[in-house]
Amino acid sequence: MTIHQILKQYWNHDAFRPVQEEIIDAVLSGHDTLALLPTGGGKSVCFQVPAMAKEGICIVVSPLIALMKDQVENLKAKGIEAVSIVSGMSKSEIDIALDHCIYNPVKFLYLSPERLLSELVRERIKYMKVNLIAVDEAHCISQWGYDFRPPYLHIADLRELHPDVPVLALTATATAEVREDIQQKLGFKQPNIFQKSFERKNISYVVQNDENKLRKLLDIAKGVKGSGIVYVRSRKETAEIAKFYNDNGIKADYYHAGLEAGLRSQKQDNWKNNRNRIIVATNAFGMGIDKPDVRFVIHKDPPESLEAYYQEAGRGGRDEQKAYAVLLCNQADRYKQEKKFELSFPSVAEIKQVYHYLANYYQLAYEAGEGLSFDLDLGDFCSRFKLDVIKTLNALKFLEQDEYLSFNESVFLPSRFRFEVQNETLYNFQIQNPGWDPFIKTLLRSYGGSFENYVRLREFELARRTHMNVQQVIDGLKQLQGFKILSYHQQTDHPQVTYLKPRQQANALYINKKAIDERKETYRRKMEAVFAYATHKKCRSQMLLSYFDELNAEKCGVCDVCLDEKRQKNASEIFDDITNELVQLLASTPMDIGSLVTSTMIGTEKEKIDAVRQLLDAGKIKFSGGKLVIA
Repeated sequence: MTIHQILKQYWNHDAFRPVQEEIIDAVLSGHDTLALLPTGGGKSVCFQVPAMAKEGICIVVSPLIALMKDQVENLKAKGIEAVSIVSGMSKSEIDIALDHCIYNPVKFLYLSPERLLSELVRERIKYMKVNLIAVDEAHCISQWGYDFRPPYLHIADLRELHPDVPVLALTATATAEVREDIQQKLGFKQPNIFQKSFERKNISYVVQNDENKLRKLLDIAKGVKGSGIVYVRSRKETAEIAKFYNDNGIKADYYHAGLEAGLRSQKQDNWKNNRNRIIVATNAFGMGIDKPDVRFVIHKDPPESLEAYYQEAGRGGRDEQKAYAVLLCNQADRYKQEKKFELSFPSVAEIKQVYHYLANYYQLAYEAGEGLSFDLDLGDFCSRFKLDVIKTLNALKFLEQDEYLSFNESVFLPSRFRFEVQNETLYNFQIQNPGWDPFIKTLLRSYGGSFENYVRLREFELARRTHMNVQQVIDGLKQLQGFKILSYHQQTDHPQVTYLKPRQQANALYINKKAIDERKETYRRKMEAVFAYATHKKCRSQMLLSYFDELNAEKCGVCDVCLDEKRQKNASEIFDDITNELVQLLASTPMDIGSLVTSTMIGTEKEKIDAVRQLLDAGKIKFSGGKLVIA
């Protein structure tokens, strides 16, 4: 099939969006390609269509586990075979998934970047017929980017396994420095960038400096019709502000990564289908969500970078209709950001301390733990060892940077199981243990394919079918696992730590202080850019575009700064027109002030009286015999 036939058959679109077709043609011609498409620009189609057009499998590297799962489910719904491998999966699950990619007609393998560190994964990829390597959120490979992920640096290892396979790097935001870095780190054979302008003409960018942010949140929701997103910094605030909106008669819900996956999906659907008007969320919300009619996006607090702000604000107005991106910012925000800045960069000693406390927390011996994943109850861990939560989070990120472990702040994996014995052995077990027979029969009837693959399992559904309670079902599955009849993994939505190397002795733990100092400088620069954007009286769109190296952009005419300039200019022009008319009237005949104001056709009564007063103060007109005359 041609790329247009593929687009029509699987996505039901007749034509590509701007730049998509050029990117796809470049990839199909075997060229390494960097695609910069703004939020909502249709990045996934740029690798999914060419992968479908060629024989073999496309490897997609993405840090966004929720987005990976969504894309895999969407592809499967279209009849396209896709597999994802994320942290938290067991070794046998990964083994089976990789086998499918080698021996079955799987078209897409989605990987988190941490998985590229695994020798098992790299070895199996060697035997796959790879047609394309797609790198989503490619700015993560650059230490100058706003969300640097050290495991991304290992994507270059894939190129060594398949040197003739083109790489397609995709991102919504990248400065010139980051664009250069992406191409260099991914080993592009020659520079090749497709870029759509970052300009969003239909978005009116607004900054409001107000101490009473709650009142502003309400004013905007009342003043702008349609659905909206409100971004806040903490999970606690999402619920509080959603309640505040509901208490004031505006239907709102909240969303954050700590919610169970089914609940997140339900909240998302309710908002997408306009059952709730506003979603109040942390920055976990929005990736891959293509709701076209969002009329406003509010940031209650300044974001950490203009890249993040542009991406999140860009979720408004995807239907090309008018939308507002509002940033609420006051003096207290500067103090809070400075404090957070200090907590974001723990000392080398503090990072080492967190590493050893963590191993003690999991009772992990020295030289043990490589490849193991553990749930992390961050509150319990910090409480037990009397640690600051923010500092600990950042210590984990620096340990990730030096590749001792990987840390995912929220991972949701559903419950799943797989029979570990063949049919005949299972049948014998049922005959010898008749008490287990009804339970096993229900498993077999309910979940097909469970001898070959891990299959998703809902304990409450199984409880209903077996007339047991949920805890009895869980206990039963665990007992069958103890008998080595099946393997069972319960669902998890906790943050997870995966050890990439065995636990190190204190003298073998090397933390790269130079890299930390460089990250600190980059963070400071990005923080200053956000506050410059919030405080300078320059066209907001121009400031954003110049940050992304579009230096000669015209004023947008619709941001708060441009509109204020227009008002001032109009006021000045109106004053000049009123003054000219007043002088012309008095040049022909002296008049009392009442007659003069009534006879002047331009402006309001207040504007006319102000103009008369200014002409008197300037000595251009005067009173003579109770009437106004030219001086």
